[in-house]
This record gives sequence, structure tokens and C-alpha cells, in this order.
Amino acid sequence: MTSTATPLAAPAPVPADAAEDDTARLRAAADFVRRHDTATLLPLLLPGLDDRQLHSLTRHLEFAHAALLVFPPDRATLSADLAACGLTADTPPLPSSVVRGRLAARHRRDAAGLDVSILRPQVLGADGTRRAVEVFALTVPPGSDLRAVAAHERAHQHEAHLAFEVLRPEPLLLRGLCALLVDRGAVPDGGGHNPHENGTVLYFTAPAASRAGYRRVELYAPGDHRDVLATHLAAAPAAAPSVDPPAETLLRLLTGAWATQALAAGARLRLPDAMPPGTSLDPATLARRTGTHPRALTTLLRYLAMLGVVTAEDDRFRLTPVGALLREDAPGSMRALALMYGGPFYRSFAALDHTVRTGETAFDHLFGENHFDHFARDPELADLFDRSMAASTRMFDPVPAHPVLTAAGRAPAGATVVDVAGGNGELLARVLTAHPHLRGLLLERPHAVEAARRTMEAAGCADRCTYRAGDFADVPADGDVYLLSRVLHDWDDDRCRAILRHCERAMPAHADLLIVERLLPADGSASLATAWDVHMMCNVGGRERRADHYADLLAAAGLDLLAHTPLPLDAALLHARKPTTAHHLPSPPPAS
Repeated sequence: MTSTATPLAAPAPVPADAAEDDTARLRAAADFVRRHDTATLLPLLLPGLDDRQLHSLTRHLEFAHAALLVFPPDRATLSADLAACGLTADTPPLPSSVVRGRLAARHRRDAAGLDVSILRPQVLGADGTRRAVEVFALTVPPGSDLRAVAAHERAHQHEAHLAFEVLRPEPLLLRGLCALLVDRGAVPDGGGHNPHENGTVLYFTAPAASRAGYRRVELYAPGDHRDVLATHLAAAPAAAPSVDPPAETLLRLLTGAWATQALAAGARLRLPDAMPPGTSLDPATLARRTGTHPRALTTLLRYLAMLGVVTAEDDRFRLTPVGALLREDAPGSMRALALMYGGPFYRSFAALDHTVRTGETAFDHLFGENHFDHFARDPELADLFDRSMAASTRMFDPVPAHPVLTAAGRAPAGATVVDVAGGNGELLARVLTAHPHLRGLLLERPHAVEAARRTMEAAGCADRCTYRAGDFADVPADGDVYLLSRVLHDWDDDRCRAILRHCERAMPAHADLLIVERLLPADGSASLATAWDVHMMCNVGGRERRADHYADLLAAAGLDLLAHTPLPLDAALLHARKPTTAHHLPSPPPAS
């Protein structure tokens, strides 16, 4: 792909005698963002790109923002400067741990003494795309000794950069993009992970031949990609200083349990439910609404603000989109998950060392029985567990679109989808809702069947679903598509092979098996599956696995793994069938 647009020059630099004028610099950055898009900017930034390289980059990157660092004496001045440029931030400022760390390292300052926030006021580009001006703000009160820091940063513009968001931030793709930028002359120049918004930034110095007018480039990848980040930091000249000294990094890790309990406490107190979206409230009002101690609640709110769950606006607090997920009535609410992880599973994680020493499940060791039996005997816990499982159901969103479930694919009108150990029926309900031509059959233990009936009724699918109370040995025969969602990771390999054999014996020759699980990455990169592998070992007695491990388990049960495709929340959809000699319909192509 070749851009035919006339290259646009970068905005003229602000004259030295106007270096103090943050408003002028904000206005110049906003104008730059309005005039450029991905296709016109990349050739300026990386001269010499051939058509293949440009096509590859524009498929995977999107120009997101131009960034600059400003130095207001307070937030009111910052708001006035933004307004003077026609810029309005849709969300309150968040802490910027990455830039704060870079400033601390560059100026040999204690990071705790630097108040650095980040805002992203939106700008409408000439092509109609919404982008942003990313504004880092280091508060420099009148008379502060930080004035020397501000003068240095204004002169050198270390934090001014152009940013591109990685559209599908998979580890191999990230590494490939980094390699391509280095091949075109860009030089690794630091980066970090911002826990407040769970994003990874990779900075580069632009090639010497760049005509974009900005000397630094950022790749922004949503999520935690610390393995890629570590390689990137190691490649920086003279080993760029670490954003966090080792002691601070370890201290943040050690206090992770505090974050879990702060979130769970907020959920138990129904604090998010007392904070209507879009409103900011003072601690005294929130204390009255939640029946809590005002000073103690203020302390909790400050910590939740550090975690990005609320934002502090003077002496008032507002829920962020992250915090809104802890409301009982939020779409995709994760309140039950917070209560589960801050409750029974929190207690059992305290005995993780017992599991590592003995191989025994910590939950069984503490509670005297496995979690399935323990929850089944306690209706409140059973309901909480079912609702906590529903907190991750967004991973199911793409499943109904799989070709084997469509009328144009392998599932004709009247075909039956069998959900084996289908829990509360959330996945099967989505499939039946998306495909009125299908019927469903859900196999579960008796206490879960009633929850599944309620789910189907609420989804309007009750007339197309039947239920069978039983265990894996009771997998119904003559289905057309079989589902196993988040089942195999509960069990060891021997039990998995037995479950898959039950499915294989029940499946007709033409049937398909769809499996939803998290896959451990083959390259060892960071993944939610790695964390869940520890969780399954400690609390359930199961494990997460790599794709080739599942392929071996399926083969032992007489099934072939045909493909696996990514799902949200680091999950995957595995597609299996009986050996090819048994089918008479062509396989849909695996997703790339």
C-alpha cells in the first residue's frame, strides 16, 4: 500500500522566548494531530519504508496521539490551558507512573515527590477519526525547586512523542513490530507498564532521517507485556535505567494482596453501588450511604484512587470505568469475582506453599473437601461462584460466530448443541440466542441445572433447551456440536482424557467439539493463563495447558485438534473432531 497524500510537515517548534508558554505547545500538538493519520505519518517518521512494510505497519498500528509534558502550578491552570486550545478531557487525570519514573531517574529525584498526571483530550482528525493529545502534567507549584526540572524538560522535550496503538498486542507481533522499527533506524529508548490503566509503552528514538518533527515514538500495547518490555529495555543504549528500582518493584508485588482486599472490601461494603456513574461524592456522603467510618473510608478511597478504581477530584471521588465493574447492576459486573477472590480463594492462596511442597490442593487442605463439593453444600457460596464465573463470560462473545454453529456451515436447522458441564448455561444461551435454528441440551449436576433453567428463561431460549442431570459419564449421544467450556482446566491429565473419551464415544461421526480454555503461551510470554495456572493448582487441583498439550490429550481420546482461535481475556476456542476418515463435510478454515 502506498500513500498518495502529500506529506505534511510537523508544526513549527515554539520559539525559545515562548518556551514557557504551555498553551502554545498544546495548540501546536493539537493542530498536528488534526492534520495527520497513520498512512501519512509513517512515511515521514520512517523514511524508506517499502510498500510491504508500510502495509504491514498500517494493518497493525493506528496513530493514537501526540504527547507533550507541561508544568502547571495546579489543576485549575491546566484546565484553563486546555480550554484555551479547545481541548476537553473526557475523563479525570490519572497518575502516570511511567513518565514519573523517567523524570525521577533523569533528575535523580524521589518519584514519590513528583505529581505527574496524564490526560487525553480528544481531537477529531481530518479523516474523521478520533485521536488525542496526550498531556503529561508535572505539577510545579510557585516557588518549587521543580522549576529547574521544568526548564530542562521544556528545553529538551524528552517526553514529547508520537504514539501508535498496537491493534492486536500479541507477544510475537509486538516483537516483530519492535524489530521492524529498529531495522528502519529507530533506537529503543525506555518504556514501562502503567498499572493504573494496564498498558505497556515501548519508547523509541526516531530515526535520524525522520521528517515527522518528533524525536521520540511510542508503541502502546493494552495489557501487561513485561517480557517484551524487558527485552526492549535491555536493547536500549547503555541499558536504560529501570523505571522502578528493584526494592520498589518488589514492594509493589508484595502489597498486591492489599489491592485484592481493598477491592473486595469495597465490593462487600457496596461502595461502587453508592456511587452513581458520572457523579462525584465527598467521603462523608459515601460514609452515610455505606454505613462506614468517614476517616477510614477516606483512606480506602485514596488507595482505590491509586489503583485506578476511583478518581480523586479535590475532596470528592468518582468511579472510573474499572470501578464501575464492581457495581451489582453493571453490564458484565465483576463484583462476585471480587468477593470470591477476596473470600474463599483468598484464604486458600495463603496455603500456596503447602501446594508447592506437597502437590496437594490448598483449598482441599484448608476446607477438608474440594471446592465443587464445598460450594454445592452452601447455597450462598454456590450462587456466588456461579455469578463469579459469569464475570468472565465476555470471552464467549465470538463463540457463536464459529462456522460449525452457523446454518451456512456445519449445523443445519434443528441441530443440537450439547453443553457438557455447562454451568449456569451462559454460553449455551448465547449460542441459542444467536442461532434460532439450533436446539440445546445442557448436562450438569442437579444444583446447577436449576440455575441454567433460569438463564435460558431470561434469554428467551427455554423452549429450545432440554436438561440432563448427571456427570461426565452421562454425555448424551447424537448431538451435532459439543461444548466444553472451562472444564478441562479443572482436572489432571488422566481425568481430562477420561472426559474427552466420554465425549468421543457420544459424538456421531459428523459432530464437532468446541473447547473454551486459556492457553499457556508457547513462547513463555506474559499471559493471564500463567496466573490462572497457579490459581488452578492452588484452589482447584487443575492446570492450564499449551495448545500442543491439549492436542495430545485429544489424540489419546481419538480426536483431532483442527484449530484454535483467540478469544477475549486471553482465552482460546479449540476445535476438534474425530479423525478425518469419519467426516463427510469439509472443515471450515482455521482463523489466522
